[in-house]
Amino acid sequence: MKIDLDNVAYIGETSVTIRSSRRRITIPKEIVEELRISDGDRIRWVLFNDGKLCISRVKPSSESSVDSTVTEI
Repeated sequence: MKIDLDNVAYIGETSVTIRSSRRRITIPKEIVEELRISDGDRIRWVLFNDGKLCISRVKPSSESSVDSTVTEI
């Protein structure tokens, strides 16, 4: 996957925590602040056949569009 770094605001890694049926993922502080993610906000996960994952904050209807970031898994 080619990425134009001029279009990248943040690159980082976090861990997934899996305990029994509960799964947790930590969203980096920089992403939370940039996308203004709050408790109760909705996140959309799209997994493509080629293994790419698109994670987007679903904006409330009062906001205009969906912010997103794409990462390879």
